[in-house]
Amino acid sequence: MQPHQLLAVLASGEALSGSRLAAEAGITRAAIWKQIEALRQRGVPIESAGAAGYRLPWPIQMLDEQAIRAALPVAVARRLGALEIHWEIDSTSSELQRRGGAADFSVVMAETQTAGRGRRGRSWLSPPGMNIYLSCLKRFDAGFAALSGLSLATGVIVLRALQALGIDGARLKWPNDVLADSGKLAGILVELSGEYQGPCAAVVGIGLNVRLTDALREQAGQPICDLAALAQGEPPDRNRVAIALITSLVEGLAQFEREGFAAFVDEYAQYDALRGVPLRVSSASGELDGVGAGIDARGALQLQTAAGLCGIDSADVTVRRA
Repeated sequence: MQPHQLLAVLASGEALSGSRLAAEAGITRAAIWKQIEALRQRGVPIESAGAAGYRLPWPIQMLDEQAIRAALPVAVARRLGALEIHWEIDSTSSELQRRGGAADFSVVMAETQTAGRGRRGRSWLSPPGMNIYLSCLKRFDAGFAALSGLSLATGVIVLRALQALGIDGARLKWPNDVLADSGKLAGILVELSGEYQGPCAAVVGIGLNVRLTDALREQAGQPICDLAALAQGEPPDRNRVAIALITSLVEGLAQFEREGFAAFVDEYAQYDALRGVPLRVSSASGELDGVGAGIDARGALQLQTAAGLCGIDSADVTVRRA
């Protein structure tokens, strides 16, 4: 029995004894214990239930490619390229980048990543079976300049997906974080390839916290939040979350291709977590203090400083509350 098979068996949250698991898998109880420990090391909160055996503290849903495809709106399913779900992969975005000839709107997902990454090379914690790790490839005939604001538009696209799931309370932190009151809910990483004048391609990576453990919160190094907290302890089925994200991405990226960032500016402003907030912007050239004054038509952060209004581009800067 492999770790993904064991996790699928435990997914219901029912307590199962080591002897029963071993008998069903045709292996020893020692081998089952070894697989249990491997999953625990990856961040899966498998509990020991005494004589009853092992159990998860809550049911989980393993990602199901067929179920996701079947539930997509017809127009979205027609536009979708490949849809792959991996048990383990280094990074969903890296996998798409390796697929040089991948079709437009191809999507790669994984139950766990060994080298998930965020902005500026930061790692993204990726415990299996608990969150969403998804990347989507979008091809553009235009060049890089026409994609200004794409990461901000993707933030709006994520919020549209959450609203479709009936989840409120999320906001957007420039340039690519989705926040809730208690911390970071999702991260977005957009990586471009191709020609400056076009054509080019964008790999849009999204890591969305569905359910976190206390141990993961401690490891994160920053306040983090999950859908469970926004849904009174009962997050949506992970396949439903995947369906909503894929639907919103296909529709939203097609809208961005037609209309550019202008189609997203007003929505972004509604959820701007930095507007009116005292901020400190740090970069290689030093620090700048001011008050968040929204974003401009290109997606640059506007900072009201003592010297006047200053535009901040997203390259190699860190923005924190002052």
